[in-house]
Amino acid sequence: MQNQGLAQQLFLAKQVREHEAKAATLAGVSMFTLMERAGHAVFSQCIEHFPNAQRYFILVGYGNNAGDGYIVASLAKQVGKEVIVLAADTSRHLTGDALTAQQRWQALGGEVESYTQGRLNNADIIIDGLLGTGINSQVRPPFLTMIEDANAQPSAIVAIDLPSGIDADTGQPLGIVIQATITVTFVGIKQGLVTGAGRSAAGKIIFNDLGIAESFTKLVDASATLINITSFKPLAARSRNSHKGNHGKLLCVGGNQGTSGAIRLSSEAALRTGAAMVRVYTHQSSVQVVSSGRPELMVSCDSLSAALEWANCVIIGPGLGQDSWAQTTFEQVIQYCLANNLPLVIDADGLNLLAKHALEYRLKNCIITPHAGEASRLMKVSIAEIEANRFQSATDLAKRYTSTSVLKGAGSLIANGQQTWLCENGNPALAVGGSGDVLTGIIGALLAQGFAVDQAACYGVTLHAKAADILAEREGERGMLPSDLFAIVRQLINGK
Repeated sequence: MQNQGLAQQLFLAKQVREHEAKAATLAGVSMFTLMERAGHAVFSQCIEHFPNAQRYFILVGYGNNAGDGYIVASLAKQVGKEVIVLAADTSRHLTGDALTAQQRWQALGGEVESYTQGRLNNADIIIDGLLGTGINSQVRPPFLTMIEDANAQPSAIVAIDLPSGIDADTGQPLGIVIQATITVTFVGIKQGLVTGAGRSAAGKIIFNDLGIAESFTKLVDASATLINITSFKPLAARSRNSHKGNHGKLLCVGGNQGTSGAIRLSSEAALRTGAAMVRVYTHQSSVQVVSSGRPELMVSCDSLSAALEWANCVIIGPGLGQDSWAQTTFEQVIQYCLANNLPLVIDADGLNLLAKHALEYRLKNCIITPHAGEASRLMKVSIAEIEANRFQSATDLAKRYTSTSVLKGAGSLIANGQQTWLCENGNPALAVGGSGDVLTGIIGALLAQGFAVDQAACYGVTLHAKAADILAEREGERGMLPSDLFAIVRQLINGK
């Protein structure tokens, strides 16, 4: 992966709060200057994206987000917009820079109204300056009512720094959350904006470092890294005298009786991602179904030992089941891979079987790819607990299973216990049965071609997600089949 700038790094809210003032000092600017820059950044996005919006409703609370909101209000009024500032509580007195921003608004003749229900009717654009990164409890009135009212309007909503009601670190809603059209976030991207409910609530995320990037990055290390298709260099051209033995021998294990489609998707995805030879070990009832129409696959139901000795990488789990055949197969594969340090990807029922044997195996050279349900079984907690902090869950999975974990979902996460990456690509078109099987095949093919474990996981997730983005843009999110991804993945991995 290529080196990433501040726009590709994620931070905890505490990291930004505790370091932005010192970063500003190092950069030779005041905190009020940062507030002014934040207001200008928000207003410029309003003009760029909603040039015809005339009636601006600015929602403000009590903290620095309110100060940013007052700066936006002043800028909008100065260019002739109709601006209404609605405060959560006009009896609460602001302090510091937020007070200075409010006074500037009032010096322009601006008024501050107390919010009343229904007041947002006929807004062209709503600016959310209600709650900042410090909130850590459930949203209460009057903020709750204001957020409900804002979400009920047809107008665009622009959130300042993050949508009010979102936990800045986890992306979890604190009871209710603003559903923003655009979120303009500052200094460092808060990790809760890019995964789970936060990803949905934020809308389009626009980052502005407020001119202190150089000083800020000297003070704090990122909590995670954003990756997308541009994070990866194109693969080098293959040698003209290479042969099939040079480009990976992948063994795909799965496809119990009645579930042959899953391992077929994985194995064909592996071929399309560049694995030169792909062998499938499957249940005897699935042999014909898996091989039908794809003669390039080598399919058998016997000699698992020979197949393992042949392979330089293994994936196990798609369609595997959990019956006696599945358990026997799983144990043989795991024991061989551990004894021989063979790269391994575990997915689907492989993960469910792993959860039953969690104390028996200490994995190595391995990638696990759970969705939240599978992760809950692996960690012996509820799905809600997994989703409550996806960053922590991904790290805990990696540590518990001494592996690289891919926690799938909105904003898929890759973690190895020391580092975490989040894939920016992806969309709801992937929420269909079989998508995960394709991802497993892609990752396995990369491992078989010599990628390191972390690199294969990150690049595989990104290829899969970007292919879905391309297809969704062309044909829409509904109705995409996982096998539709094959051709696009092939183009992407060839730099097309």
